[in-house]
Amino acid sequence: MGKFQLDELDQQILSLVANNARIPFLEVARACNVSGAAVHQRIQKLVNQGVIKGSEFVLDPELVGFETCAYVGLYLKDVSQFDEVVKALEEIPEVVECHFTTGSYDMFLKIYAHNNHHLLSIIHDKLQPLGLSRSETIISFNEAFKRQLPV
Repeated sequence: MGKFQLDELDQQILSLVANNARIPFLEVARACNVSGAAVHQRIQKLVNQGVIKGSEFVLDPELVGFETCAYVGLYLKDVSQFDEVVKALEEIPEVVECHFTTGSYDMFLKIYAHNNHHLLSIIHDKLQPLGLSRSETIISFNEAFKRQLPV
């Protein structure tokens, strides 16, 4: 898939909506010195091209009861089982990200758990039965920052 060519207006719009997905189109239009209709059309074009993949409300994990954030590297017994393992991981709500990576791990996960005991239960009861030879877990003490990519 090739890189989508963004013009200056696209970049301005993306910069504004990436920082606040709830910003009104008219406010974006004023900041970009174009009409609200032009902003709406541009955003629709960016959505259709796959540049914008959606908008979401971001929950604070701790405030909704998930105090432990962990990154887990998985080593599969049988690497031909990737597709089946991914499907099974999609059914585990605490697994919020799954990446295929270079390096030692076959897969790398981000998991939220209520606490360390819950994390142990997820690893032992939900991940190990998926055909792992082993796993490595890194617990995050605190997220220093998270941001959107610059446009």
